[in-house]
Amino acid sequence: MASLRVVRRMLCAAAQGPALGSPWLRLKNSKAGVWCRGLVSDYIAACREIVVGSWERPLKASLYASVLAGAWACSYTQPDRSSFEATLLEYSNRLGLLAPWIRNGTTDGHVQSLAKLHNEGRLHHASLGILSLVYLLDHEPDTTLYEAQCSSLSAPWRELPRRILDVGFVGRWWVLDSKMKDYDINEDEFKHLPPHMQVTPPPSVPEVERLHKESWVSLQMVEEEEETDIVNREEEEGQIPAL
Repeated sequence: MASLRVVRRMLCAAAQGPALGSPWLRLKNSKAGVWCRGLVSDYIAACREIVVGSWERPLKASLYASVLAGAWACSYTQPDRSSFEATLLEYSNRLGLLAPWIRNGTTDGHVQSLAKLHNEGRLHHASLGILSLVYLLDHEPDTTLYEAQCSSLSAPWRELPRRILDVGFVGRWWVLDSKMKDYDINEDEFKHLPPHMQVTPPPSVPEVERLHKESWVSLQMVEEEEETDIVNREEEEGQIPAL
């Protein structure tokens, strides 16, 4: 009986020994394993609370979801530096196709100043997550001058709003797009006109319809025929005394 018990204990120890001493169980029972299990359980409980709270308060949950979706969309469509450079190049080409006396003075001056600053390397781009900023620097970033490298001589933060040149949001550069409005209309050409002639109101619907109908009417040469008859009559009257 005693030998039987010894053999049974040896077999049980041989069966349980490798299982208790396996690397997986040692990792599972270690401090890191306990911490990971607690972290996973906390995340599972948080997700369960989110689902339960969304079911109990659908309006609040939809509001939060809309805000998160809007922030993600703004971040996804945020324009970068290459987008600003491409937009500036496109608008410069548009203005280059126009004669100098046709371009809008404000638009031309703004685009030309941005192009000059870009060539000097003084335009800097900053990403704020959901929008982008393009602001003016005093020196090019690679400049090795003392006044460009010294932090005590750099521009203070309170001057940053005045140095912002454009804001990129939802895939557009808003200041540059607003400056390009009516870029092919030179307002300086109309300064000599009276005030009531400088602004032309848009035509009304009846006037547009009338002009459309008149465009289909055939031309009548009544005045030209009358002038021709008068000239012929004068020639005939001038020939009668000669006879």
